[in-house]
Amino acid sequence: MAKAKRIEKNMTGLDRSKFYSVEEAVNLIKARANAKFDETIEVAMNLGVDPRHADQMVRGVCNLPNGSGRKVRVAVFAKGAKAEEAKKAGADIVGAEDLFEIVNKGTLDFDRCIATPDMMGLVGRLGKVLGPRNMMPNPKVGTVTMDVTAAVKAAKGGAVEFRVEKAGIVQAGVGKASFSVDQIAGNLRAFMDAVNKAKPAGAKGTYIKKISISSSMGPGLKIDLAVMSAS
Repeated sequence: MAKAKRIEKNMTGLDRSKFYSVEEAVNLIKARANAKFDETIEVAMNLGVDPRHADQMVRGVCNLPNGSGRKVRVAVFAKGAKAEEAKKAGADIVGAEDLFEIVNKGTLDFDRCIATPDMMGLVGRLGKVLGPRNMMPNPKVGTVTMDVTAAVKAAKGGAVEFRVEKAGIVQAGVGKASFSVDQIAGNLRAFMDAVNKAKPAGAKGTYIKKISISSSMGPGLKIDLAVMSAS
């Protein structure tokens, strides 16, 4: 009953059929993020693509200007000097064959995986473990690189990878409820812009069909698509 009352209270004053501006929607969502933990502010974008076709796959990375508010554990596959560089940059787990054995057994005590190019022959054999969790390093999103310092710092600082799902939806966390309205709005605009710029050549018709935001435990609101033409 308490949960139902909280949901009912959170819906008060909201028009689910209305399209809100970014700041207005963030204000309303933030005010209703009243769970007992710092809720994540999430965005979902419904795209006019069919991911079953390779030329309509949408994938990329967005560096949130105000960080994600999330503690990200980073694993790096590297050897020698690059392994030492990764450790100095703040990577939580660094290794090569030893790390391969750990991950191959199904132990993934990390949120982001980075690899130097020479390690991809080894890492590629972990496709069945890393692939389903969207953790396989990929040069397109900057996680296969010789610049491990930049990659680790980006991951720790709020870099968010995105990949369209089967239903044509891209979603991500763009901050925490404890962030200011301006911080959340800035992150949200950056993410929407990154997805917009990732429009594949094979996409036909309307690319961005719908955008909505919500908090982890709160209601969702629709964003006015005019913000995309204004950005």
